[in-house]
Amino acid sequence: MSSADGERDGGAEGAPPEQLALIRESVRQAKRPKAKPRTWRGAALAGDLPVARVLVDKGVLHLDRYFDYAVPEELDADAQPGVRVRVRFGAGRHRVRDGRREGGGLIDGFLIERLAESDYSGPLAALAQVVSPEPVLSAELLGLARAVADRYAGSLADVLQLAVPPRSARAEQKASPAPLPPPEAPEAGSWARYERGAGFLEALASGGAPRAVWNALPGPEWSEEIARAVAATLASGRGALVVVPDGRAAGRVDAALTALLGEGRHAVLTADAGPEKRYRQWLAVRRGAVRAVVGTRAAMFAPVQDLGLVVIWDDGDGSHSEPHAPQPHAREVLLLRAAQDKCGFLLGSWSCTVEAAQLVESGWARPLVASRDQVRLAAPLVRTVGDGDLARDEAARAARLPTLAWQAVREGLKHGPVLVQVPRRGYVPRMACAQCRAAARCRHCAGPLEGQDAGVLRCGWCGVEETSWHCPECGGFRLRAQIVGARRTAEELGRAFPAVPVRTSGREQVLDTVPGTPALVVSTPGAEPVADGGYAAALLLDGWAMLGRPDLRAGEDALRRWIAAGSLVRPQGVGGTVVVVAEPTLRPVQALVRWDPVGHAVRELAERGELGFPPVSRMAAVAGGAEAVAEFLAAVELPADAEVLGPVPVPVAGGGARRVGGPPVGERWERALIRVRPGSGGALAAALKAAQAARMARGGGDVVRVRVDPPDIG
Repeated sequence: MSSADGERDGGAEGAPPEQLALIRESVRQAKRPKAKPRTWRGAALAGDLPVARVLVDKGVLHLDRYFDYAVPEELDADAQPGVRVRVRFGAGRHRVRDGRREGGGLIDGFLIERLAESDYSGPLAALAQVVSPEPVLSAELLGLARAVADRYAGSLADVLQLAVPPRSARAEQKASPAPLPPPEAPEAGSWARYERGAGFLEALASGGAPRAVWNALPGPEWSEEIARAVAATLASGRGALVVVPDGRAAGRVDAALTALLGEGRHAVLTADAGPEKRYRQWLAVRRGAVRAVVGTRAAMFAPVQDLGLVVIWDDGDGSHSEPHAPQPHAREVLLLRAAQDKCGFLLGSWSCTVEAAQLVESGWARPLVASRDQVRLAAPLVRTVGDGDLARDEAARAARLPTLAWQAVREGLKHGPVLVQVPRRGYVPRMACAQCRAAARCRHCAGPLEGQDAGVLRCGWCGVEETSWHCPECGGFRLRAQIVGARRTAEELGRAFPAVPVRTSGREQVLDTVPGTPALVVSTPGAEPVADGGYAAALLLDGWAMLGRPDLRAGEDALRRWIAAGSLVRPQGVGGTVVVVAEPTLRPVQALVRWDPVGHAVRELAERGELGFPPVSRMAAVAGGAEAVAEFLAAVELPADAEVLGPVPVPVAGGGARRVGGPPVGERWERALIRVRPGSGGALAAALKAAQAARMARGGGDVVRVRVDPPDIG
């Protein structure tokens, strides 16, 4: 400032000394950085174990390894294994000051271990900051995350993004409650309905690690039965983890545990709780204050101490498949945890997946089922309406509601609510025999045949064109396309029963419960609310819309959704009735009539074994632009027994939301399937990961997406 300026502005020189001191102090405070991470230039290193091995949160395959950093003396106490840190990443060797490398951008990471010396010969950058002294990454969780990353050809950083929730400083500052003493072992209760149910609880209470696949009886008792299994595990002084598909199921298990054990013995980990509350609950589990956890998909990594039991309910639900890389399935993660922690395992469902049947057939788990007498007492009466019935009922066929369905609805409304399950819109049809309705499959790889433009019939897996197809079941030569979901069902039912309220449950609004008074409840699969006292009847419309999906699991998934809806209906002894509109000769429909999902899964597993389908074989999908996929397949070193199917074009995505992992809107992608024999899954994942890492390290090029064990393969 010049003297002229000082005179014009009143003059700082003439200001009192106290005012000048205040001005200088305020300027110094304004320039002082606030909470900026430091690079510790010239700082002294820790005297003991001065090297920190850090996992940086980059999430790219070619950087899926640990990096060594120097530990400044001032961070020595807080820089312990398992804490969150910030480091400088990306500095070159030429940026060295006082023997330490500096520069690069700040990035988050986890401190894995402390070492006396590094195997890196160059200068080390120093830790920039310990974000929090709270150890959030235990050795057990790190081992699990590494096993998941290796199984799904992903990076460890991506898995830890799923396993460790975002930090909340306020949650960390709050102390967790003191752990409660183990409760008393529970009575068998409704587990007595199962042949080995009481023995399963006794094994858990005595500290054993039983492994079981549980086919639950229809009705609402399943949540109480899970609660008793958790209570038996807690009674042995160990922890328990329960993973359910959605928040509604978590709420039911939460209520059952509270009723059985009281407050404070379990934590609920769902997205509905909010970030801070969920992190506080997670910390209580990590610190050992809570020994039992109930949650949705992300809870599969919950750090339960001294784990004694892992439970997954309804493993066939698509919500158990993580959409973010590396896209693990909760069932497989819990299987890894059961093997790693040598704890008990319980896979429960009203239905039965092929993977569950494989666990029993291999001897890894034991079946936990009820006798046929108990099944008949608990299940509703199931009636079918097939093509022959519709042909004799033309008016009902035009309205998509046959006479038998109308009669069941009218009779059910006299005694309580009636559930109407309507398939979601937009299922893509595939081809089937017009005479016996058997799915049309490729003679080369047994993939699904799809009708293309100009009448061309082509395999959806290997792309081979089929010119002379005939049905191996009945010898027919005619094909038909499956129908799609029903429309305006709620409006039609409302007009047919004007005095009855109609409630809907679906994507826009999912109902949790409905009263036990007469009403029509129209729901999409998976969104069925629970009725007080159970539904008087259920109507399962347009079975072909679910059975006709172009997916290997179409029959299994249709049966699972039908049984889930039927399990909400009252038993046959008190008038509960289910009417399914589907061809009665089909295997899933027959399994529903007999209420035998286990038998259906066993037969499905045998057929998949003959054809080399998952889960008997391991499979991976490689998708991207045509040139990129061809380049990737040429570079990857696959196991000797690997078989490549395709590539074939992926349907072009239209406007609106696209499927996770699908092509961007307007782009044309191709997909190849790679399958290997049992025992080669690890080698396949390692080969795919190595090829993808090498491709990323080179940089550039089009995107290639790799997914191990894709849920939908056609």
